[in-house]
Amino acid sequence: MRILVVEDDVRLAEMLTEALTDFQYVVDLAQDGETAWNWVKGQEYDLIVLDLTLPKLDGVSFCQRLRKQNIALPVLMLTARDTIADKITGLDAGADDYVVKPFDLQELMARIRALLRRGKTTTTTGLSWECLYLNSGTFEVTYQKIPLSLTPKEFAILELLVTNGRRVMSRAGIIERIWSLGDLPTEEAVKSHIKSLRSKLKATGAPDDFIETVHGLGYRLKQF
Repeated sequence: MRILVVEDDVRLAEMLTEALTDFQYVVDLAQDGETAWNWVKGQEYDLIVLDLTLPKLDGVSFCQRLRKQNIALPVLMLTARDTIADKITGLDAGADDYVVKPFDLQELMARIRALLRRGKTTTTTGLSWECLYLNSGTFEVTYQKIPLSLTPKEFAILELLVTNGRRVMSRAGIIERIWSLGDLPTEEAVKSHIKSLRSKLKATGAPDDFIETVHGLGYRLKQF
């Protein structure tokens, strides 16, 4: 899942980015409202963590603009203002939740998980394809009930392929969905991850072409 953090306090932004990345979220960080708005127009996000007081475009104006464009993206607003009137202003602007600074990180993460669940049509964390099973909640993967040990990026790529089924995912598309904007790799890095995934799948009994290459286009899972 991809989260946009919009926060101009550098130390807080870095702490949030590190914590979210540890939970296997893809995180983009913007330090002003206008940059964040431009990214929302060009990227697909699952949630926005939004500071109320921002340069160029403040959090309330950002939310209002978001909702006027009928973008139903979950927004968790962060602010040092803790009056009832301020909370009402934030929620009325379109925020889905409102957290006052300083906050407990574990509580914030729980609120983020709750908003992400609310945005889904299902709470199921298990995904499967043929003999492959992934649990997005525990990051466990098995093939024919044999566990696979995957890196976070390998898990994310495999989860993306399972979610998209027979739809071909290009290398550029995989990069866009799996890596943050400030940490974009080359397409050769994607090839390397796919090669490693195939090797680990093969070791558990999967066919060599379980991850199928569609030449000139990208990758998809094979159906047997």
